[in-house]
Amino acid sequence: MDDATGRIDPAPGTGPHPAVGRGSPSRAGRALVLVVVAMLAVAGFLGYRGELPQFTFGEQTTTATLIGPPLPPLDATVVSHAVEPALVNINASIRPYGLGAAGSGIVLTGDGQVLTSHHVIKGADTVAVTDVGTGAVYPATVLGYDSGADIALIELSGASGLPVAAIGSSAPLRIGDDLLAIGNAGGTGSPTAVGGAVTALDSAIVARNSADLTRKSLHGLIEVGAAVSAGQSGGALVNRYGAVVGVVTAASGELQKTLGKGPEGYAVPIDTAMNVVRQIRSGTPTDTVHIGPTATLGILTSDARPTGARIDVAIYGQPAYAAGLTDGEIITAIDGRVITSSQTLKSALNLHKPDDAVQLAVIDPGGLQRVVTVTLTVGPPN
Repeated sequence: MDDATGRIDPAPGTGPHPAVGRGSPSRAGRALVLVVVAMLAVAGFLGYRGELPQFTFGEQTTTATLIGPPLPPLDATVVSHAVEPALVNINASIRPYGLGAAGSGIVLTGDGQVLTSHHVIKGADTVAVTDVGTGAVYPATVLGYDSGADIALIELSGASGLPVAAIGSSAPLRIGDDLLAIGNAGGTGSPTAVGGAVTALDSAIVARNSADLTRKSLHGLIEVGAAVSAGQSGGALVNRYGAVVGVVTAASGELQKTLGKGPEGYAVPIDTAMNVVRQIRSGTPTDTVHIGPTATLGILTSDARPTGARIDVAIYGQPAYAAGLTDGEIITAIDGRVITSSQTLKSALNLHKPDDAVQLAVIDPGGLQRVVTVTLTVGPPN
């Protein structure tokens, strides 16, 4: 891993922690949102499952005008029964520490391509997937991901003839539309469906991981008044016709309740998610979309001042350590590309594969500059 990662609370390597986010303009207007959210995978440590993530957020005001007669209420029973066969339960683990997480996934192809949240599989050494309809268990590999969008595409080994989800579009969504969030709530293996109306579009939040204290900014989200819960991350947000319009990713929590506000869930719009899927399927990586096995230097980094990525820990036995890089050195370039922060280092590594040899320009604490060749190795999804 190339930055400090640890147990995910929701998934390996990430987790909920309080943070502040600002709502971005929805189709109904602008609103300022103070939000503390959690990503919704269920994490366990050596068989222990902790409390569910807790988050809070402040007031958001939206308005909408209905044109024509109102539609009948969404029939949650009918819709969930139609959607559940195309969902899977995901269990990710990190060896040898006994860390694990449970989440959800959406079947895109009969031969086993599954859409899920990146934080569900982040940092995982192994991923096992259970077909909700048949109970069959498949090992899975990560085809690619966009950590910034919190979207990943995985593939089940040996799968065939799986029921496929109906993929809709998030573009027609409006404030007040009834939707249903379906996923592996609590990591129990049984899909749970919770309904609610769209309360905002194009929302921005900051999710904080209470396990490793990392934060993730997410933008352009669908906000829905539904009590989504841990384990539903990667699950389906669907409309009254059973078409997937979003990928469940986060929720508000206890502070929201104490303020007398209703629960809120957040989902990545399906149009955004499928753009990531198409990029992964193209086989062409970008600064944000990583394809195939993750390449790692084997270091933990932080932002250097005034610029660069500071090596906080060069992990014993990993490529950087073997190449002679030491704690406190600052990486300023990789293959001639300027590195200004830990994030730009991650972006540069997104374009590489394990076994690639890269040239790192580094500065030691005494100011001495040098160039080091490092051969990358395979690591867990970053």
